[in-house]
Amino acid sequence: MSRLRISEIFYSLQGESRSAGFPTVFVRLTGCPLRCGYCDTTYAFKGGEWMELPDICEQVAAYQPRHVTVTGGEPLAQKAVLPLLNRLCDADYEVSLETSGSLDLHGVDSRVVTVMDIKTPGSGEAEKNRWENLQQLSPQDQIKFVICNREDYDWAKAKVREHELPERLEVIFSPAQGQLAPAMLADWILQDKLPVRFQLQLHKILWGDEPGR
Repeated sequence: MSRLRISEIFYSLQGESRSAGFPTVFVRLTGCPLRCGYCDTTYAFKGGEWMELPDICEQVAAYQPRHVTVTGGEPLAQKAVLPLLNRLCDADYEVSLETSGSLDLHGVDSRVVTVMDIKTPGSGEAEKNRWENLQQLSPQDQIKFVICNREDYDWAKAKVREHELPERLEVIFSPAQGQLAPAMLADWILQDKLPVRFQLQLHKILWGDEPGR
């Protein structure tokens, strides 16, 4: 419980979520139980380096950040991520957790902003959504749908309305890169007056698929 397998720790601009554009330290954990068709971090499925929690925190602190994001892979697949989140919050960073939503959120520090995916049919992993996680999210958290096509959009729109998500927290719709034209998704949202945030991946616009950016 005192160490984690780390794929990489790097400093970049946050490309997604409410804190997009802020300089951020990313702690990317190795491993993920899902295999989404559009995944852009397949290199984090295996490998990495075992690191003790104090060493991780020391490396993060060297960047003197305000924002820290713990991501993957799927960070919740490693149990020691919970004490890592606690340590980062205790250090007064603004901490966010990027998770697929397929694993239990119980135990995540309430100070952490959780950015949880809901997997659409186009991801190939929609059956892995853990819907009970919705009850563990608070207004500070966010939900993200990656939309691959019109079927995904209609499915996501139905889920947004079924669970009354915009009344509870911020919802993000993003087009899957190379599968859906961003302007098309934007038009659908406007036509339906859907109360969600449209978002592109800033880091992809700036640096493409370059790892560690």
